[in-house]
Amino acid sequence: MNTPNEQRRSERSRQAILDAALDLCRERGLARTTVEEIAKRAGVGKQTIYRWWGSKAAVVEEALNERVITTTDFPDTGDLRADLRTQMAIIAQAFDSVEFAPYASLIAAAQDDPEVAESVRKNMIEPRVHACEERLRRGQEQGQLRTDVDVAEVVEFLYAPLYYRLLLRTRPVTLEQVDHVLDAAFRGVAPVRDDGSPR
Repeated sequence: MNTPNEQRRSERSRQAILDAALDLCRERGLARTTVEEIAKRAGVGKQTIYRWWGSKAAVVEEALNERVITTTDFPDTGDLRADLRTQMAIIAQAFDSVEFAPYASLIAAAQDDPEVAESVRKNMIEPRVHACEERLRRGQEQGQLRTDVDVAEVVEFLYAPLYYRLLLRTRPVTLEQVDHVLDAAFRGVAPVRDDGSPR
């Protein structure tokens, strides 16, 4: 008789928990989702969840982070604007997808829970911000971005409009919005000629 592979079984359970947490959040939001419901839908005991995660928010955060891991990567084709557009298009697609809808609930939970806020910032926000800042610095070195601009502020300028639509639901997050944001940004941060005109 074959001995059960505990590592494989644990991975199946972990994936089932992550899937269940996202499904429930899409249906009712994080605030109305419970660990008990996640466990029941995943077919595991509640203690299994608490053995691996400290809260339902931690489960949802890990599930989301795994599904958008590629958004940490920035291409470097030598064309800063094109590379930003490629990465921001991935973000826009995620923000506009049903799959990623629980992210807004997670951010909402972070407003009242300092631990959730710190975890989301550390595990989801900061790695992507740092990757963008590094690409912007290379853009400065390549002469495609003014050297006197603060790259941290450029990151906020680029991504804040996408978050505005995601969280306030004023309009859908779209690729067209990405293009408009980049148009506005590059008129302000592009290197200038001696006569003051953009290069």
